Order: sequence, then C-alpha cells, then structure tokens
Amino acid sequence: MKSRRLALAGITAVAALSLGLAGCSTPTTSTTPTTSTSSSASSTATGWQPRDCGGADNPCVIGSAVIVSHPALQAVQDGFEAVLKEQGVNYTMVSQNAQGESSNAATIASGFAADPKYDLFLAISTPIALAMAQAEKDRPILFSAVTDPVDAQLVPSWDQAGGNITGTSDLNPEARPVELVKEAKPSVKTIGVLYNSSEQNSIVQLNAFQTEAATQGVTIKPQPITQASDLGVALAALAGVDAILVPTDNTVVAAIAQVVSWGQENSVPVFCADTSTVSKGTVATRGPSYNDLGRATGDMAVRILVNHVDVKTIKPIAPTNTELIINPDAAKAFGLTLPDTLVSQGTVVKTETAQ
Repeated sequence: MKSRRLALAGITAVAALSLGLAGCSTPTTSTTPTTSTSSSASSTATGWQPRDCGGADNPCVIGSAVIVSHPALQAVQDGFEAVLKEQGVNYTMVSQNAQGESSNAATIASGFAADPKYDLFLAISTPIALAMAQAEKDRPILFSAVTDPVDAQLVPSWDQAGGNITGTSDLNPEARPVELVKEAKPSVKTIGVLYNSSEQNSIVQLNAFQTEAATQGVTIKPQPITQASDLGVALAALAGVDAILVPTDNTVVAAIAQVVSWGQENSVPVFCADTSTVSKGTVATRGPSYNDLGRATGDMAVRILVNHVDVKTIKPIAPTNTELIINPDAAKAFGLTLPDTLVSQGTVVKTETAQ
C-alpha cells in the first residue's frame, strides 16, 4: 500500500474538483454555541493592538471556531495546534462550535470580534470563515477547510489575501471523485449527491462533480437538504442510484452514519470527499489530509504572531497532492468487491468500531 503526504502550494483560480470538508460523527441536537478553553496561560489583554506575544510570560490569544464537530475539522485544529507547540509558541486557544447553525456562527463571530483580547482567529470551514470575515475587519483571520475562498469572496484571488484574511483551502483538482467511483464500480451510471443547499462549499463541489461526470459518461442526481432532519426523505429520493457521493458538506458528513446505514440496507455504496470519513464506513476517497491543512495554517499563524508578517502579504494556498484511502470491508458491506488494482494503489483502512 502506499500513501502520499500532502504538499501545499498556491494555485490559480480554475474550475476544479474539490475533495475534502467533512468528517463523520453524528450530529448534536443542541443549537447553543459551545466553548472550550485550552492553554498553558491566560491573557490579561484589555484592548487590541498588534503586539508581541508567544513568549513564556506573554501568551498569544487565539479564537477558533468550527461550524460543527466532526473528525476532519478536528484534524485541522489538531494540526494547527501541533505546529504552535512544536515552535514553542505560548498561546491560549478558545474554541467554539456553532453546532451546525448559521445563526450560531454569526453569534460566535460577533462575540470574538467584540472581545479585544484576541490576537488571531482560526475559522475552520466556509460558513465560519464567512461569518468571521463579516464581523472582524482588523485582526488577522486564518481560514482552513474552505473549498473555494475566491468564489466565497474571502480573498480576491489565489494570488492575494483579503485585507485581514487568508488561509488554506481543500480544493484539489487531482481528486477526480467521479472517476474514483467508476474505478471502484465500473457499472455505475447514476451517482446521487447529498448536499446542504445553503453550504456554498457544497455548491462548488456539486458543479465540479457534474462537469467531471459529463466526461465519464455518468449522470449526477443532486439531492439537496436544508438540515440534518431532511436526510431520511432525501435518501429515499435517491432510491435507484448506483452510488452516493458525499461532498465535503458539514451537515451531511456530521450525519454520515445515517447515510452509510441506508446505503448498506439498499446495496448502494457510499463514497466520500475527505479522508476522515472512509474509516466511518464509506468506500473510498482521494483527497487531502486535513491534519496537514491545519499544519499549513499553523505555519501561517507562527509567521503572523511570532515573525510579525502582515496577514495581507500571505497568499491563500491549496493542496497539490492527494491521498487515496480505501476501505474494502466497507465496500463489502454495500455488496461491492473492489478491484485489486485499485486497492493496491491506496492506503487500506477499516471501519472504526462505535464506542
């Protein structure tokens, strides 16, 4: 088996396939923003201005937020914090979770922007990045796991940061998700795509899936939802498709167990767009490492907080390499046997046992 590590570099704005924004835990029923704090020290800042921080007696204060909790987004934050720790940066991290609600994202962003103690903000996912960019216009914001920051108008181009925002994207033109589904199941003719119609990142991917499908002789059947409770009806509407492809959609990925269960019951294999969901029972993906996305974002944070590089001089970056992750046991649970030639190209994982 072989696995390729993520390499990151600037790319030009092109219509490209995207794999990656999602993970795989069941959604929480709470709609109240949740907060956790982790650090070796606390901040006593009473007002904001660019300052030296990160030393033994002067921690940097970072506000981090995700749209919903799932493994891919957690991997971003883990990679981000790993870099800060490796570089010896003393920091306080305040983490918030919007629980999948856009109204909560706006509340979190407004709360961060109103508090002068923060030196930098980490916005993980497109909805959170959009909310933070709207609320905070001065202090540096780093986004990660944003599919197309140019299309989302977070940055003006792939060659230029926004006024106070830049970061890392999971857009990857080498992912070729429809081709991967066809490699795994050569007889595929129709692929259902579940997505939240309010997630801009998912619309970008759906359009890319449809463009690729036209070259592969495959039909895409889009199935939008507006909230997790719509999944049951949406899945029933996909009866008769040959496979399901889940983009990096936070709403769907957070409920991936329900999608996998339906697929198993109906012998419809489920493929995903990020590496974290394969061990949750999907068949395969070809995409970037979210931990590496977080690490690249952490490198940016060190440059800003420690080396005093102006955020507006840091270009957004996206992955130029992919990892092929395959779960043959999950494929069998859908009634699908993967070709040996495909399995031999990737890293094999097993479905994690529920705790």
